Amino acid sequence: MIDTVVKKFNTWKRFRQTYDELSNLSNRELDDLGISRADISRYARQAVK
Repeated sequence: MIDTVVKKFNTWKRFRQTYDELSNLSNRELDDLGISRADISRYARQAVK
């Protein structure tokens, strides 16, 4: 059970890091990557799978 909690926490931590990094990019930088602000959460979720 503790392993599950630790895994979920680490996944959430990686998600937040990715989300925060993408959120800190300018609209121009996101556009260069082909990502819209509305898609940041989806890309962050995909990055931790």
